[in-house]
Amino acid sequence: MDRTQRQRKSHEIALAVRAPLQAIARPHGGNVKIVEVPPGPPVMAPLVAEIYGIDYQGQITAARALRETFEQTPDIVDVDDSVEHPGPKILLRVDRANAARLGVSQQSVALATVLKGEDITYLHGEKVRYPVPIRLEYAEADKADLNQVLALRVRSQNGNLVPLVEVVEQVNGSREQTIHHKDLMPVVYVTGDMAGETDSPLYGLFEISARLPAPWQEIGTPPTAAGAAPRLEQWFLSQPENPYEFSMKWDCEWQVTYDTFRDMGIAYSVGLLLIYLLVVAQFKSYLVPLVIMAPIPLTVIGILPGHAILGAQFTATSMIGMIALAGIIVRNSILLVDFINQQVREGVALRQAVVRSAVVRSAAVRAKPIALTALAAMAGAFFILDDPIFSGLAVSLIFGLFVSTLLTLVVIPVVYFAAMEKRIDFIRANG
Repeated sequence: MDRTQRQRKSHEIALAVRAPLQAIARPHGGNVKIVEVPPGPPVMAPLVAEIYGIDYQGQITAARALRETFEQTPDIVDVDDSVEHPGPKILLRVDRANAARLGVSQQSVALATVLKGEDITYLHGEKVRYPVPIRLEYAEADKADLNQVLALRVRSQNGNLVPLVEVVEQVNGSREQTIHHKDLMPVVYVTGDMAGETDSPLYGLFEISARLPAPWQEIGTPPTAAGAAPRLEQWFLSQPENPYEFSMKWDCEWQVTYDTFRDMGIAYSVGLLLIYLLVVAQFKSYLVPLVIMAPIPLTVIGILPGHAILGAQFTATSMIGMIALAGIIVRNSILLVDFINQQVREGVALRQAVVRSAVVRSAAVRAKPIALTALAAMAGAFFILDDPIFSGLAVSLIFGLFVSTLLTLVVIPVVYFAAMEKRIDFIRANG
């Protein structure tokens, strides 16, 4: 059903149906997951814990203990791990003594034709380019019935038909489990998702992380001690340094979020540095650019309360909005500072020029283009306010521009006056 024809969002529908479906599957040993389209890069799951260690069985034991912690944490859903369910395996070995006594050679005890099949001939057709193989093998139902397989008869050297059950022995075991690797290291994954009032997986990660150290440190060391889970050291930003010790690395959305905001922070810092250098080249001063860039932190006063008012999460697109606001706010500051400098060059006292910029002339000369620029950017942001990905960008632009523009008209003249009063008086006094 299209979203315009329903009142609930897809995320709300997923929250509503998850618990009833899991209640149906749990008595039968099943695990039902409600998979939603991820809002960001494709990941294995929103919450992923990677368990490393030298002993794979110890990793499995630790994964099961960690999975219990996942399941006991509120609002953590769709918990799973990469450990395969142990499957029985029956190995049939030739009983050489019985085979020799009954006159059956080991080569005749071959189950490949029965279980895997064998091409016995080919079918050639006039309209067929390649011959079609004719395969002879047991039906799937007969393969699954061990008694049916063992009832198969093979011919002995004296011509008698001997059932396989008399010349083979059964060895019960279990199938080998698939070992996952990452960066050439064996790893076991524990996955989960966050569903609740705060559906960001980072809250669930920190909640689980706070629950882990105390009980696991009490467990002790080796996984061989009565199947106890090994003590794990948590890693958040990089892979474990020592692969020969049991450790855990948080990955997926946490790693993507960290990398994104780290790169955004670097880009933000580089942008501020470039703005500073450009303003230095414009005003031939190292102090004036600092005054002009002073309103940039004022954008936070509007951005963070704006996200709180609308109940929006601070995302990577919100950070992009902060970077864009830095350039817009600096432009507004340059207009005011340039107006003040123009008044001072005309012989007006600095205090009077600042008052004119902030109160008298700015409303008619400078405030109008500043306000129109802010309103145009805010109006454009309204069209993406309901977008699930770019809503953070819209909130940053709307609230950041609104608050910072109002404060800039007052803060810039005051800060410029405080920074330049003594300097301009000294320049005038010394000609």
